[in-house]
Amino acid sequence: QLQLVESGGGLVQAGGSRRLSCSISGFNLDYYAIFWFRQAPGKEREEVSCIRSSATRYADSVKGRFTVSRDNAKNTVYLQMNSLKPEDTAVYRCAAVGGYYCSGLLYGIDYWGKGTLVTVSS
Repeated sequence: QLQLVESGGGLVQAGGSRRLSCSISGFNLDYYAIFWFRQAPGKEREEVSCIRSSATRYADSVKGRFTVSRDNAKNTVYLQMNSLKPEDTAVYRCAAVGGYYCSGLLYGIDYWGKGTLVTVSS
């Protein structure tokens, strides 16, 4: 069964760090780009990062603070978040897109996780 499950959310103070995990089952990580999206209350969903093989891309709002990585042996993608700000508070969801290399237009998402809430207190 195709599944993406996020974990690692919680409450963290501004300036702190948090690592999110996206555990993937039912498909081969090598053939999919894995995204992190986030959505804060009352705001539109925002793409945070993308990774496929050695290709990565980040939103300007998180560049230099967030790092995406993958462990193929564990079929897991991580989002290391440092220097967190209150405006990083959101539900973070991972997603998978087949045949995409983290460049060019994105036309749709194949699979979604349910999300994990990150709350950054000031």
